Amino acid sequence: MVTYIRMPKLGLTMTEGIVVNWLKKEGDWVEKGEALLEVETEKIVNEIEAAESGILFKIVALEGTVVPVSGLVAIIAKPGEEVPPIEETLKAEMPAKMPEVEKPKEIEKPTVAPVPKERIKISPVAKKIAKERKIDVTNIKGTGPGGRIVKKDVLSVLDETKAPTAAPIAPPAIEPVKVEKIIDIIGIRKTISERLSQSYRTAVHTILMTRVDMTETIKLRRELLAEMEKTAKASLTYTGILVKAVAIALKDHPIINSTLEGDKIKILEDINVGVAVALEEGLIVPVVQNADKKALSEIALCLTELTEKAKHRLLSSDEVTRGTFTITNLGMYGIDTFVPIINPPESAILGVGEIDEKPVVADGHIVVRSVMNLSLVFDHRVFGGAQGAKFLQTLKRILENPSTLLN
Repeated sequence: MVTYIRMPKLGLTMTEGIVVNWLKKEGDWVEKGEALLEVETEKIVNEIEAAESGILFKIVALEGTVVPVSGLVAIIAKPGEEVPPIEETLKAEMPAKMPEVEKPKEIEKPTVAPVPKERIKISPVAKKIAKERKIDVTNIKGTGPGGRIVKKDVLSVLDETKAPTAAPIAPPAIEPVKVEKIIDIIGIRKTISERLSQSYRTAVHTILMTRVDMTETIKLRRELLAEMEKTAKASLTYTGILVKAVAIALKDHPIINSTLEGDKIKILEDINVGVAVALEEGLIVPVVQNADKKALSEIALCLTELTEKAKHRLLSSDEVTRGTFTITNLGMYGIDTFVPIINPPESAILGVGEIDEKPVVADGHIVVRSVMNLSLVFDHRVFGGAQGAKFLQTLKRILENPSTLLN
């Protein structure tokens, strides 16, 4: 029996996939469950397996082709099996022809009797000259008796047409801007564009900012760094510390860990913190599942593995879905403060700036402290400014007294 390999739906929001690499060639024998090709979805690259054993009879979608969900990508057949012409298969999948719409009848325009032309008074000599020189006499004002056009009237017009005219000056040619490279908005780029545009159009983005004294957190990280690298085989980053701190704060303020669906706000039980990772083609957000239940060492190891997989495009669907809150950190690029866009369907996102030494007043004295700016962007339809402020207040307290992160 002929087997048609189609583009599977690999995520709730997936509408299409891009064929990025064929692992088999036409004519190859493939076993059921064997990887046939790699497809880039809205978030990651997935391997598509053969549904049945047989010969890869026809590759319908070449590498680089964008295929809608359920669209045909290949045909597998048994040796000697008759395969219907591919044109018939594709034609059978086309939508039914739309009924022709009857064209509206043209409205007959009323006929208007032609207006008789006014007789032009012109002398025979003037008429002959005008005919020979192809001069339009309808606009000539006659100077003869009764306004009759005479010879001199036609000759005066002829003299005017012979008068030299300045040649029009052509505008200078404008050289087009040179294009170095064209980047197609497909795959991850297209998903980012669509989802963030949707977020910006629908969510009521509201911003709260605060400044955190990170001096004690820096001390704690220094104390734990060597031990964690030895025991957990992972580096403890400030992003890892923030994931743990955010998870604790979300537990204390569950409304922040929610999503809006229609006219219902759903407060989520799981606390899954996503961390934005920059790739060449855009952002991807791997998720630390159940971050509130993980120790710092577990989060450090999880982030190390997720980041490495993200860079090599090896993330699975489970590792980039089910996020409930996102952290995006641009501090390593020297960014002090920025305003990120909410990652739908979540209700909030935290922007993290660089840690910088600044003079602050403490106990009436000016001292140098390590300071970091945080920006909470949230959907005001889900919760208000006071609830967002309380969440930031809790997060600030945790980071300035980080011993609670070890519990």
